[in-house]
Amino acid sequence: MLIRCQGAGDPRCKIAILMGRTGSHDVPKHKRHSMILVPMDTPGVKKIRPLHVFGYDEAPHGHYEINFEDVRVPLENMILGEGRGFEIAQGRLGPGRIHHCMRLIGMAERAVEMMCNRAISRYAFGKAIARQGIVQHQIAQSRIEIEQARLLTLNAADIIDKHGTKEARREIAMIKVVAPQIAQAIVDRAIQVHGGAGVCQDTPLPMFFAYARTLRIADGPDEVHLASLAKQELKKHFGSRI
Repeated sequence: MLIRCQGAGDPRCKIAILMGRTGSHDVPKHKRHSMILVPMDTPGVKKIRPLHVFGYDEAPHGHYEINFEDVRVPLENMILGEGRGFEIAQGRLGPGRIHHCMRLIGMAERAVEMMCNRAISRYAFGKAIARQGIVQHQIAQSRIEIEQARLLTLNAADIIDKHGTKEARREIAMIKVVAPQIAQAIVDRAIQVHGGAGVCQDTPLPMFFAYARTLRIADGPDEVHLASLAKQELKKHFGSRI
């Protein structure tokens, strides 16, 4: 069984957490999966190859393709108990998504700063491109989007602090959709203002773009969060019919 494992390329990684199906069809869907601790030196665990993300290898802690073949571990390696995999995942993913969004907002701020500096210093057609209306609109739109995402993230964090992760499901889904999308859009604008310099190794913008785009998949793709949001909204109006 081939699995792509995050962080498995780091030589300090000694244990993998494997989430797999352990329950039958007569068990509720949310109780069919468990998390199990698998030491990396267990017989049958084999590292196949490092994986690049948009060309970045993220060494030494990047993603790795690992093969698990006839791997056996003690029953006590199961975390919390059978069927509690999703419970564990959701407990971590909520606050984890907050951290992702905080980093994305900081990254977007850096991209705006770089965009402004470039717009002031770069001249075209006899004037700084900061004086071009289209560039000004891009800068203004970026600021609006950052502040929107920041307030959504603060609101989600506040609800988690006061009422717990479960009560903040809707707000967490919102920010997990919004933050990567606005960060990707802002970085894309910054790249455009930089021209050729924006797509080479002279700036961190290509890495920013790869990170933002990847987070539209990591910790749940946009489509899953949008579907969850829609169901919660529909249930509010139509109850159990949805």
